[in-house]
Amino acid sequence: MEMIHLSPVAYEIIGVVGFGLYVLNYTLLTLRYTSGHDIKYFVINLLAAALIQIFWVVMSLIGITLRFTRPSHPSF
Repeated sequence: MEMIHLSPVAYEIIGVVGFGLYVLNYTLLTLRYTSGHDIKYFVINLLAAALIQIFWVVMSLIGITLRFTRPSHPSF
C-alpha cells in the first residue's frame, strides 16, 4: 500500500477539523440537539479523535525526520 503524501499544512487542517468536530459535538450536546445516548454523538467523537490522532502522528514523524536530517541548533 502506498502512503498518501500531503503537505504539513494539509495535516494541520486535518487536526483543526478534528478539533472543530469536538467543539461541534459539545455544542450539539449542550444545546440538546443530541444526547450522550445518541449514536451520532459517538460517531462524531470517533471521527474527531481519529483526525486529531492523524495530525499528531504525522507531525511527530515530520519532527523526527527533521531532527535526523537537519543540523542541530542550540536550545535557548
